[in-house]
Amino acid sequence: MKFKSLYKNLLVAVMIITVATGCKKDPSDPGKEYAPNMYLPVGYEPYKQEKANPINPMGLTMRLPVAGTVARRNYRTSFGEGDSASIDLMVYNIPADSISISERVLKNPIPLNDKTLAEGKVLYDRYCQHCHGANGAGDGKVAAMYKGVPNYASDAYKSLNEGHIFHVITHGKARMWPHASQVNPEERWKIVHYVQKLQKGS
Repeated sequence: MKFKSLYKNLLVAVMIITVATGCKKDPSDPGKEYAPNMYLPVGYEPYKQEKANPINPMGLTMRLPVAGTVARRNYRTSFGEGDSASIDLMVYNIPADSISISERVLKNPIPLNDKTLAEGKVLYDRYCQHCHGANGAGDGKVAAMYKGVPNYASDAYKSLNEGHIFHVITHGKARMWPHASQVNPEERWKIVHYVQKLQKGS
């Protein structure tokens, strides 16, 4: 009996000592990891850098964007001359469901001239023609299968203003998908100039 009692007391004492020493707080002790491969991913994650990446330059996991991707900062935002011509095209935070606000407040900051119109046509041919057609008649190759592409010169569309067109290019509308990830704001405004030319049937 004494042996069993001594054994129990010894066991309790060992447990108390283990708990007391095992639970002490050491701020420099990272502790134990139960499953390291769940905490540290096997694949490379761009926003997590645990050790040097042996493949990428400078050992970084995060890479620079591919050349030609749409920049969100540091592109030309000034058009014309003087302080009044300095416009930040990135200030565009009108919600997708507020097209009427865009119609009222947005004005095309890019001067309309032959150069801008020519650049707008190149961008239109690249991003819009396949649906809207070369002359904006809604007769592009995609429109043959994807019904409902508008004719810019029709009565319902020829009076749409620049703010409306820019908003639709940015956020999409009805069956048209948003194109903000394909064309930056400067390019969108150039497309707007060209679409307004097509609205006049020219």
